[in-house]
Amino acid sequence: MPDYGDQYPGVKIHESAYVDEPCEIGEGSKIWHFSHIMPNCKIGKKCNIGQNVVVSPDVVIGNNVKIQNNVSVYSGVIMEDDVFCGPSMVFTNVNNPRSEIVRRDQYARTLVRKGASMGANCTIVCGSRIGEFAFIAAGAVVTKDVLPYALMVGVPARKKGWVCRCGVPLPPIESKDMIICPSCGNQYQEEAGMLEPIKELQAQEVLS
Repeated sequence: MPDYGDQYPGVKIHESAYVDEPCEIGEGSKIWHFSHIMPNCKIGKKCNIGQNVVVSPDVVIGNNVKIQNNVSVYSGVIMEDDVFCGPSMVFTNVNNPRSEIVRRDQYARTLVRKGASMGANCTIVCGSRIGEFAFIAAGAVVTKDVLPYALMVGVPARKKGWVCRCGVPLPPIESKDMIICPSCGNQYQEEAGMLEPIKELQAQEVLS
């Protein structure tokens, strides 16, 4: 079993996990059983990488990212801070894979913006951009860009509504009036097909 000693100060790496060199892993992060972090990955602070996770070469992961068990994060993926990856979800990195044809030079970039959540067993097809605080439902298959705060369901995934920063679906929009989260009281308004935050308690907590 590998022994990383003081190689990653402040990082907890289970004895059954493998971390290839070179990699960057921020303080306070945890890597659990049977996971494999491949070369040239950048993992931020206070991340939690669950059991049996593979993080392929050159992946970039921000701070406070939660990756649950059995997730595959393939090359080309960039995750910003506070992203959540549900159990057994998967990213792809080539649109037309063939076993007999090597397409490593055609990996497409997938960007997951701050605070987005991706539910269990969902699939994110490469080249997609997931907006801030978007919510991808369990089992959904994302094949195109996702708007910030959008709630995406189905195969292929379609926008069902909006979701609050706290993760609770927002009530249907009946007018130009402000939309108020029934759980935390955050306030939003829809403008030109986008959800615009007016007041978010979580943002105020971060600033303070």
